[in-house]
Amino acid sequence: MTSTLKLFAAGKLSIHPATAWYLSDLGEFRGKQELYTRQSPQRLKALREHALIESAVSSNRIEGVSVDPSRVRDVLVSPHPLFRDRDEEEVRGYRDALAWVHQDAAGITVSEETIQRLHAMTRGKIWDAGKYKEKDGDIIERYPDGSERVRFRTVSARETPAAMAGLMGDWQRCLEERWVPPLIALAAFNLDFLCIHPFRDGNGRVSRLLWLLQSYQLGYEVGRYISMERLVEQNKDRYYETLEQSSRGWHEGQHDPWPYINYVLSILKSAYREFAERVGEVKAPRGAKRDQVLAGIDRLAARPGGFTISELEQTCPGVSRDMVRRVLREQQSAGAVECRGRGPGAAWVRKGVITPK
Repeated sequence: MTSTLKLFAAGKLSIHPATAWYLSDLGEFRGKQELYTRQSPQRLKALREHALIESAVSSNRIEGVSVDPSRVRDVLVSPHPLFRDRDEEEVRGYRDALAWVHQDAAGITVSEETIQRLHAMTRGKIWDAGKYKEKDGDIIERYPDGSERVRFRTVSARETPAAMAGLMGDWQRCLEERWVPPLIALAAFNLDFLCIHPFRDGNGRVSRLLWLLQSYQLGYEVGRYISMERLVEQNKDRYYETLEQSSRGWHEGQHDPWPYINYVLSILKSAYREFAERVGEVKAPRGAKRDQVLAGIDRLAARPGGFTISELEQTCPGVSRDMVRRVLREQQSAGAVECRGRGPGAAWVRKGVITPK
């Protein structure tokens, strides 16, 4: 077994041109994220609540687990729901797992223990909840006429514990050693997890929870407000198509991961685009733009080598160039930052504490 992350470690994969474009767009959206999340608290609260419900319903429905629409609020909002069947229990379990990720993402370790806990939460009281598969199980596609085919042969039950331990180690080393940009590592991890297929059932749902958790930990928090699971469901055919394309030859390390990696990044980009449409045009509260520039200076000044004015402007979308430069000069006069060099490439570095004037 040669996982996608191992191929990156060995330097056997070059970044796909389309992937580079996605990374650029997502970097720009991430720069705007702070501005968006400063807008309209009531609107953001409503988006969070709606995304939680949409995500729980959509992620389960992708796997054929559904709840009667008239029961959704009783199952997902009530503090002590009474379940009518296993489907309702699993949808509520996913909602509770989402709430855990939303609340504690920064402190949750991406580990086998976390993965097994997420699986147990989403599978309810079924006998193998939170346990790796005990029997080999391939991914089978069944057709309306009763025929079927093997879509993918997963890692055997005997090899699964070692494969999962290896995946956890590869994830940590990839982040530490920067084999590839972190978002590519996230999508590659997701592909490898689905190819290992560690559980008898529920792998897709756990993969989407991990996707959300890892994106939060990398600083991409759009999933709090826009349901990425709903976007996956709306593009379900493409999800299965790219997963099949990228899993061919996976066991031998001869697969092409880019169709699936680009799919994951496209969903994240779609979520940010929708988020921008919903809150990005809301007028900033008085003083928010100046605070945004100060926050940008404080964040960028912590980097080795400092930052350029152009980089600061990119982190302050919606703020005029005059405002950015005025606030920067204020901080220079206050002794908080200093400029080294001349022209557009001049570096601004921290000298003191960034504070309002």
